[in-house]
Formats: sequence, C-alpha cells, structure tokens
Amino acid sequence: MGRIKTIARRSFLVGSAAVVGGVAFGAYKLRETPQNPLTQSYGSAALNPFVIIDQNGVTLIAPKAEMGQGVHTTWAALIAEELDLDWQDINVLHGPPAKAYYNSALMGMALPFQDYEMTDFKKSIQEIVGDTAKLIGLQLTGGSTSAKDGFDRMRIAGASARETLKLAAAQQLGIPVDHLSTDAGHVLAPDGSKLSYSALALAAAEIDPPRVTLRDPSTWRYLGKTMPRIDMAEKVTGAAKYGSDIALQGLRFATVKMNPKHSGMKSFDARVAKEMPGVEKVIDLGDGFAVVATNTWLAMQAAEAVNVIWEAAPYPQTSDTMQKAFVAALSKQPEAIELKSGDFDEPHKGTKIDAEYSVPWLAHASMEPMTATALFENGELSVWAGNQAPLSAQKACAEAVGIEPEKVTLNTPYIGGSFGRRGNTDFTVQVAKIAAALPGTPIRLVWSREEDMRRDYYRTSATARFKGVIENGTALAIDGNIAAVSSEVVGPGKHLPGVQDQPYDIPNYRMAGHAVNLAVPTGYWRAVEHSFNCFFLESFIDEMAIAASRDPLTFRLDMLAKQHAPSAKLLETVAKMSSWGAANGGNSAKGVAFSYSFGTPVATVCEVVNTDGMIELSNIWIACDVGTALDPGNIEAQMVGGSLYGLSAALYGEITFYDGEVEQTNFPDYDAIRMANCPDFEVKILENNPYIGGVGEASTPPAAPALTNALFALTGQRARKLPLYTQFNL
Repeated sequence: MGRIKTIARRSFLVGSAAVVGGVAFGAYKLRETPQNPLTQSYGSAALNPFVIIDQNGVTLIAPKAEMGQGVHTTWAALIAEELDLDWQDINVLHGPPAKAYYNSALMGMALPFQDYEMTDFKKSIQEIVGDTAKLIGLQLTGGSTSAKDGFDRMRIAGASARETLKLAAAQQLGIPVDHLSTDAGHVLAPDGSKLSYSALALAAAEIDPPRVTLRDPSTWRYLGKTMPRIDMAEKVTGAAKYGSDIALQGLRFATVKMNPKHSGMKSFDARVAKEMPGVEKVIDLGDGFAVVATNTWLAMQAAEAVNVIWEAAPYPQTSDTMQKAFVAALSKQPEAIELKSGDFDEPHKGTKIDAEYSVPWLAHASMEPMTATALFENGELSVWAGNQAPLSAQKACAEAVGIEPEKVTLNTPYIGGSFGRRGNTDFTVQVAKIAAALPGTPIRLVWSREEDMRRDYYRTSATARFKGVIENGTALAIDGNIAAVSSEVVGPGKHLPGVQDQPYDIPNYRMAGHAVNLAVPTGYWRAVEHSFNCFFLESFIDEMAIAASRDPLTFRLDMLAKQHAPSAKLLETVAKMSSWGAANGGNSAKGVAFSYSFGTPVATVCEVVNTDGMIELSNIWIACDVGTALDPGNIEAQMVGGSLYGLSAALYGEITFYDGEVEQTNFPDYDAIRMANCPDFEVKILENNPYIGGVGEASTPPAAPALTNALFALTGQRARKLPLYTQFNL
C-alpha cells in the first residue's frame, strides 16, 4: 500500500528511493495515449502505465479492482507469457486514478452489435470506439470486461518490455538482437552469459519499444491452465487488506445515518450522543450525519441516540403503489422499440399465449458493507476505499472538500464484494467530508449492515407482458413489453439487453421498453438488465414450448441451431451433462434456460427434488463458451458464484417499501443460499466462440429461469414473479 502511494504521489523517478534504475513498459508506446501517471514531470523512464521493472523485479500496475474475480492473477499470467517469467514472480499493485487506465472493452460494448454476430470487422470497430474511453477517463472495473480489456493490452505490454530489454542487451553486448533470448527474468546470450531485466531497465528506458508480434497460444505455459490465485495465501491467512483493515496511527472510527426514505434531513439533535463517553464529534452531512468515536460499535450506538427528523420520500410510499406505476407504464407508448425481425401489423395465425411477469427491487448485499478510510492533512486528502471507478471517486472526493483532484490520493485495497455497488461514490465522499472536518486525524468509516441495506442503489423492479404465437410446433412470434426504471446511461426505455440480443431464430420478434419514472435510487447490479430480462424471456419460451407440446430444451435448440452454432452446441453439451431426457423419478424434475450476455453464452439446467413436501435444489449443470479460457479453474468458480448469486435472488431476494422506507435491514430478512441448501454444480467450459467473453456475470441471468422452469416441471405451478419462497415450500 505504501509503495503504490509513493508511485502515485511522487511518480516514477529514476534514482529515487522507491524505484532504482526502473522502467515501465507496455502497449501504449505503440500509439498516442493519455499521460502515463507513473512519469508525470519526472523524466521519461516510465514508458507505460502497466509494467515496472526495477530493483524489486517486475511489477504489474493493475487498474482493475480485485474483488474476488481473480483479475490480478490472470493479468499477471498474460504478461508472464510474453516476458518469460513465472507469473507468480510478478508483483501486483493497484494503479492510481488515471485516464491511461481507461476501459476500452466496456466502451466498445456500447455499440449496437450482437455478440453472436460479431465479425473481425465489427471487432475492429469496437476497438476503435473503445479507445475513445480515454477521452472521458472511463477507468472502471465492471461489465465482466477485465479479461477482455487486458487480453491484448497485457500481452503487448509484456512483449514490448521483452523486446526492448533485448535491444538494450544487444547494445551492451555488441551482438545482434536476434541472437538473444529471454528466460526467467534475464536476457540470454549465445555464450551462456545473461543480463537481468533489472540491470537492463535503465538502458531500456532510452529505447523506443519496437512493434511486436504476440506469441502463439500454443506456446503458453500458464494460460489455459488452472492457476492458484496470487491473492489466495494472504486471503486465507487473514493478511489481505480490505477497506475495513486499514489501520493508521491515531485512527478514529465513524459511521453515518442517512435518510432511509432517500431524501433530506430537516433537523437533528445530537446532545445525548455527544455526552456518551468516547464520542468525539457529530458532523452534519446535509442529508444525514456522521458520528466519530473511539471505536466503530460506539459510533453506531451513538448514531442510534441521535434524534432526527427526516424529510418525506420522493417516491410512492409502498411497494404495492410502486407496482401500480410499473403496470401503468405498460399501457403507455414505449420509449424504445427493438424490432429484430418480422411484421406485427397484421395478426398471425396459430396458438396464441400471453403472460405477465414481475421481479422485485434487489439490494447488492455484499459481505463487506460500505467502508473507507481517509486522512486530510496539509490541504491534501488520502483515501483508502474499495472502489470500481477510481477517477470518479477521486473527482467526487476533491469536490467534496474543495481541492483539486491531483491533491487526492486514492488507494484501492481488496474489495469484499461489490456486484456493482462500489461503482457509486457516496461512501467515499462521506469519508472525505468527515476527514476534512477533523484535519490531521485518520478516519475509518464503516456503515452498519442496516445502513448498507437501506441506502443502496437498487436493482430496479420490473414488470413484463409477453405475447406469442405457436405454429406447427415452433415459435412464430414473440412480442414483449418491459417496464423498468432505466439507468441514466442507457436512457428511458433502453433497458432491453437480454431480450433484444439473443440468438433465437424467431420469424417475428419485437421488444419494447417502457420507462418508469420513480426516484428510487438505482444502480448497476450483477448482470444489470440481463438479470431480469432473461427471466422474462426464458420463462415465456418455456411456456411456448409447453403450449407447443415440445420438449423445452429441443424447442430452444431448434431456434439456436439456425442462428448460432456455438450456442446450439452449448445446449447439446448441457443436455448430455444433465442426462436431459432421461426419465426422472416422480419426485424430481429439471428445467433449462439459456442466456447470451457479456460476450458469453451460458446454458443452465437445474434439478429440483421433492422430499417429504420440501423442495430442494439438487443439481446445477452449466455449460459456457468463453472463446478463450485463460484460467479454467477461475472461470468455473465465477460460473458457480454467479449462478449462486442469481439463485439466491430468485429464492429470497426482495426489497420492499413501507412508509417510504426499505423494510429489509439485514441478512435475516434478505437471505441467501447457505451451505446446507447449496446444490451440487458441474461446469463445462467450451471454446468455440472466436472472441474472448466475460465470465463474472454471465451465469447469473439463466439461474432464475432454469430454477422456475424446473419447479413448473415438478409441480405444474408456473412462477411468474419472484422471489420464490412466497410460493413454494423451499
């Protein structure tokens, strides 16, 4: 933590105590890029923001937050393959806020290209558009883009460093560069002599990196194999530093209470709290207050002792009233229409079916509640906070305390879960304000679980109406209308990912988005719109299969085979894995669902068992096609984790409102799957897609419909709304 602060604050300075004779390498010397944050005004030794070579060896400056997805391990391996190092010998530090760390993959995803129709030409357009992310400083961990964003970039960084070091060695030895090779952190000469990367770094700093050719995947030593996580040892031993582990000398502890109705604060009386032993300060934050004390528990107890009058909620007071707004929106003209194929102006002959579905508001409920540490001293602010958007957090903190962003040092420790929540800056702004009110005193802010649950940026509730036509055992038409609170980024009614971009061959297919204008704070939740749209579409397709008297899996397979062969292969694979079609006992049944999201198609089969009137999840089979499997073990873990997240939400997840306040406050009333009721998982990874896909979110969407379709097969009861615990004995 101390070293990255030195790098961020003092830059990369040859001859400094932090870095001796070092050089940074990577892809961006090959084209015009934003300023390297490791150089600033201290010379030209740092050629790139990603790879530093100094007396400490090779260090990867990773701009992606590590929150359990294994990005640091994978990125280290990408560099190691090109730099001829053991990936475990690469040090990893999180990078500072900087435009150079823009997320090109996420920006490229904004183009209206269907993943299953991707071509080399479209991919090149994505890359060109992706580079525009540098202009807006899109430094973000999200969208399941970590592997995609680093796949080429990190390999070029490693190859660029390798070839530049060889050039430096060739000059020093006086022999042609093509006579040299690299191994284990050294450049090797034909006579057996060798020069270490560290010894060559200073000379290499004076050489423009050449254009490079990436090594063929057939030569990979680590990628494609399961790798132990770089961060695993310190995490299992408790040595890993999360936001709540930052301990500075003289540390004080804070918590906050904000309006549970997501509005302002009329007044508060903190006299009782201030008299409590150990309470040092109560700070007005405008729409709430903070309590600073000698320990976190005391701060939380004192916060409860404050008498506060909140302003009323700016949205309907109850969940039932909110639901009426969603239903009403479906009767209005849609704000967005995606017509994929066909004609809906004239009626279609065949068997007609229709259905209405709904899903509730959901919280992120990460294991580590919002927490951050800050120190305001001499007009500068240092912040330690798990975050997904460093530049945004840095800017927001600077504005909060009235200083320039360059005077804010943002450190990103490990994140104890996020699922999109730590893309928001509210808690980092709070700790900045608290620290500014107590200059020279380090402050650790920890939200209570109750505050974390009731002041979330929620996954929107949504309601959908689908109409369909079955003809000759096939889906002739689907017309879907979906009402939801749209994110500010996509715009009103544009909440259609997951329904308008699936590789089903349906002659007449239309989806419409209806905007619901409610002032409930919403945010990015794992798999975003796919998380509810997949439930709507895959539930309805299952209903269409039943109406057509078809097997639900073969019904889907027929439609996928005409449109996208790799997706069809997935369904065939998961059918074999799950022994689909084999006779089930009277007490068990299976359901299937498919989703193409974040560049990765996923097929899921869920098995449920009725045991003495209690329905249990027995088995989950998942087949995914990631294009290129960089770390199969980590991909499997992500598939299982994403599916469990989706299953937990389907079974128990529900945020409800009464009198304008969120009713759920902790895990007893916002439960998740526990070890005792966790199903057995089997994951199969395919590599038939031509381009690498994301894995962090892709298995979440099909989890819920696979389960509800299985429940229908078992009970004959169709679940058209979530959560399921209110409808089944689970």
